[in-house]
Amino acid sequence: MKRPLILLITIIIISAIAVFFAVPIRPIDSISGFLPWRLGLDLIGGAHLIYEVDMSKVSSGDRDSVMAGLRDVIEKRVNLFGVSEPLINSAKEGDSYRLIVELAGVKDVSEAIKEIGTTPALDFREIMEIDSSASSSEGKQQIYIPTSLTGRYIKGASVTSDNITNQPSISVEFNDEGANIFEELTQRNIGKPLGIFLDNSEISSPVVREKISGGRAQITGQFSWDEARQLVSRFNAGALPAPINLESQQLIGASLGNESLNKAIYAGIIGTIIVMVFMVVYYRFFGVFAVIALLLYIILTLAMFKVLSMTMTLSGIAGFILSIGMAVDANILIFERVREEIKNGISKSLAIEEGFKRAWPSIRDSNISTIITSVILFYFTTSFVKGFALSLFIGVIVSMFSAITITKTLLKVFVKK
Repeated sequence: MKRPLILLITIIIISAIAVFFAVPIRPIDSISGFLPWRLGLDLIGGAHLIYEVDMSKVSSGDRDSVMAGLRDVIEKRVNLFGVSEPLINSAKEGDSYRLIVELAGVKDVSEAIKEIGTTPALDFREIMEIDSSASSSEGKQQIYIPTSLTGRYIKGASVTSDNITNQPSISVEFNDEGANIFEELTQRNIGKPLGIFLDNSEISSPVVREKISGGRAQITGQFSWDEARQLVSRFNAGALPAPINLESQQLIGASLGNESLNKAIYAGIIGTIIVMVFMVVYYRFFGVFAVIALLLYIILTLAMFKVLSMTMTLSGIAGFILSIGMAVDANILIFERVREEIKNGISKSLAIEEGFKRAWPSIRDSNISTIITSVILFYFTTSFVKGFALSLFIGVIVSMFSAITITKTLLKVFVKK
């Protein structure tokens, strides 16, 4: 009896902390608990944009790298407009490449569209010293100035590794004209950093060790493999001709998003209350424990959504509401098994143990099949369905804990022999 009681107290404490994280559901810019809620485009309003990427002048082997670089640059651009958690996904259909951009809460859609549509610009810059004081040599300042070497002279970039240290480095190859410009640039900047800028933002500043001829250069530094791959993506995005054209746009007003959110919350509350009433009416004493377990499940799941920084959408809320029904379904299986054991004449405490043991295979198998489906939906569908799949996946995981741990602990503590 002591062990279940300690576990129950622990669950109650965790749930009390979770309440602080989970409620209330408010717009993305408010404070609730330690973390704000992240609401999607359909709940807070904004713009849904689809861009067609022109890959006609890009070789097939470089297209994935170009898409990754474009996605990275566009995400950086839209953040300048104060967009919270922009969702940028790439899609391929036949020979067509698309970028799907969701800007939740964006205030100036037209300006965002204008900036996003510009092809990323990559250029190299050298340092110039200027005198800020005519009478003192200590007054010299260094600034980067543009050169004639831009991304259009780059044939491509790739990640390489040192044969001895196995550290990542970046190999850049220029065309013939770019090789000559780069040779002159490195010759006059030996011992100085050479700035590499993408969209007027510095992405690297390697120091020139010697004059580099032949049109090939290697950039080394203290960066990880992921950072090296990101730099290569940016190089290729700025270097290869891949203009993007706005194919379609859909604007969603903030008032429409708030109305959708209110309706979703209202539907969820009504549905949950109906389920709770059914459990109490049909299972009476056991139904009370199911209701308590369900309330704790809702609190823990909402807290999990927020801790994992999940962006909530209408489809995500639908997945969560569906998982509530599945959490109750597990309790129904357990209670029916317990009833059968009690009818066989054994004590309640033993019936509870046997009921959970016999119901577990059915609960496990049904939830695993749902988890597999959620994973498939998440990895092979678009963003709206992904929100549904992710919330359903998290909800099912927590519901298994709720049915097996919370409900069982409540019954062990409060049901007498």
